[in-house]
Amino acid sequence: MSKHQTITFIGFGEAAQAFCEGWGDTPSFGLRAYDIKTDDVSSAGAKREDYRRFGVVGCEAPSDAVDGADAVISVVTADQALAAARDVAAWISPGTFFFDCNSVAPATKQAAAEVISTAGGRYVDVAVMAPVHPALLAVPLLLSGPFAEEGETLLAELGFKGRVIDGGIGAASAIKMIRSIMIKGIEALTAECLLSARAANVEDEVLASLDASFPNWNWRARADYNIDRMLVHGLRRAAEMRESAVTAADLGMAGTMASATAGWQQHLGALQLSPLPDGFAGKADAILAITGNSKP
Repeated sequence: MSKHQTITFIGFGEAAQAFCEGWGDTPSFGLRAYDIKTDDVSSAGAKREDYRRFGVVGCEAPSDAVDGADAVISVVTADQALAAARDVAAWISPGTFFFDCNSVAPATKQAAAEVISTAGGRYVDVAVMAPVHPALLAVPLLLSGPFAEEGETLLAELGFKGRVIDGGIGAASAIKMIRSIMIKGIEALTAECLLSARAANVEDEVLASLDASFPNWNWRARADYNIDRMLVHGLRRAAEMRESAVTAADLGMAGTMASATAGWQQHLGALQLSPLPDGFAGKADAILAITGNSKP
């Protein structure tokens, strides 16, 4: 991809920054970004510093970011995904790729595809199948929809590792959202189980029993990691899990586990605990203190 071509990010959080890190200091194309946080005076300064740090042209409105771009990569929170598509659709040029990398239900992707396609854009359903750190551009992507194969070619030119799967728009996201019921659900189960164990002063026995049942899992280290991720990313994960619940409901399932997981992710993410204590015990004690519980 040559320097005269431009890639635009809608949303410039962890995922977009990880991709920029993967491209290094001198990508062979132009980079722009718009993030809703620049609309808020309390967060605008920090977001503009993110733009500067990664050498991205920061835009104050979606129109400035999208106008003339060769491809748009949408990486916003799940609850903003459809709104972001509508904002882009007002300015996208016919034939421009719109890579919807957001963690939302197939129905939400299909609604976003409708507004982008009506505006003449080429919509691609993209599922990001692993954490963007430390993989960066090597994070596995699944692509689906009528422009998936062409989109995969462009993403490969940008350094991404994508794979086209059969099915229309929503096929890639269905895999991601259904998988999340398990992965994010394990995080929520870890929190409820081991915070309860810590509060009851039986954590060592519970952990020993879990380690005996699941050898080589290292439940204490796993608990530290899982709860850390919920504290840091819980609000974003909660929005994702509400979309997983919609996915399950649309398939005739209750969506009960996904909804409960969203509740735990929201609960821990809303604590805004910073800086994070070291180790599971430190994090657990801090959480229990804030929520009014403590070890007996």
